[in-house]
Formats: sequence, structure tokens, C-alpha cells
Amino acid sequence: MLALIISMISFSLSMSISPGPVNLTILSSSMNYGVKPVLAFISGATFGFTLLLASVCFGLYQFIMIYPVLLNVISLLGTALLVWIGFNILMAKGERITGDISSTEQSVSSEKSMTAQVPGFMQGALMQWLNPKAWIAAVAGTALFSASQNPNILVLFILIYFVVCYLSLWIWGVAGEMLAAFLNTGHRARIFNIVMGLVLIVISLHMCWTHFYGQ
Repeated sequence: MLALIISMISFSLSMSISPGPVNLTILSSSMNYGVKPVLAFISGATFGFTLLLASVCFGLYQFIMIYPVLLNVISLLGTALLVWIGFNILMAKGERITGDISSTEQSVSSEKSMTAQVPGFMQGALMQWLNPKAWIAAVAGTALFSASQNPNILVLFILIYFVVCYLSLWIWGVAGEMLAAFLNTGHRARIFNIVMGLVLIVISLHMCWTHFYGQ
């Protein structure tokens, strides 16, 4: 059992901590606004993926094996969403909310502006369901740990993945906030947003291309 748990942790960590659309969105958003406002997105992404994983483990896996075209539709819709998010990151001004605001009116205005731009819980959850990387992780994990035909093993896998995923995404958020001190000098933040937006767009298009033509 210990070996099985270690395998689950290793798989979950490798899939959660590695760069992907969700991680890059968290990194860029935390750099611009700090990790605290992005916690809703991190929570949404974690719960969204956990629900996706549970759905695949207990039903969707067999359905996908019968109708693989479902993954084609998800890949196209997911790519469109991720390219749109990447474009928004690319266009972000790179002005991080610091809280050093003298008047109440300015504080309310800045808070409303930040709330409108920071991705929220539902965006995080939706992004996972339309994220090709998340589907690959869910399908691969289900195939790997369902061999024993023991539903308790899959439940354990889902719980472990939830914890590992949440911590991994939070680490990306902390990393983004730590980058702010360096990137808030001059036009570094603006350049960073351009680079991250382009990287997210390229990664999304590459995943879509690989799904259809990489076999």
C-alpha cells in the first residue's frame, strides 16, 4: 500500500507541478495582483480538476473509450478558451495592486478594477474541464490505478490528487508573487505578461496540434 501511495503522489505531482495553461495563468495573475486574490482561481482549478478526475474514474473513462471523438471536441473548445485567456494575459498592463492608495475612492476603484481582471473560482473550474492537459492526466491516471478494479483505490487516488494539486498550484501562485518585486521595475512586468501570454497561446495550440496530428 505504501508503494501504491508513493506512486499516486509521484504521478499527481508530476502532472500538477509541470508547466501548463492553468499554472501559467496562476503565475501571471499572482505576479500582477498577488497570490491572495488568485486563491479563488486556484481553488476553482483544484475542485474543477478533482470533479473531472472523479467523473473519469467512475464512468467517463469507459465512455471516452467508446466515443474518442469527445476528446477532439474538448481539445478544440479548450484550445479556444486557452488562447483567449492567453490573449488577455498578453494585453495586461502589468500593474500590480500594492494597496498603497491614499484615498478611499481610489481604493474602491482599484479594487473593482482588480476584481474584474483577476480570474475567479468558476473560471478556474471551467478551465480545467476544457484543458487538454487535465483530461490527459485524468484519463492516464484512471488507466494506471484502475487495474485492481477496487473503487477504494480510485477514491484514495482522487483524494491524494486533490491535496497535491492544490499545493502545486499554490506554489505557482507564490512564485508569481515573489517575481513581482523583480518585475515591477520599469517595463519588466509588461514584457513578462507579453511573454507569458504568447507562451500560453503557443502551448495551447501545440497541445491541440499534437492531439490531432501527433499520433
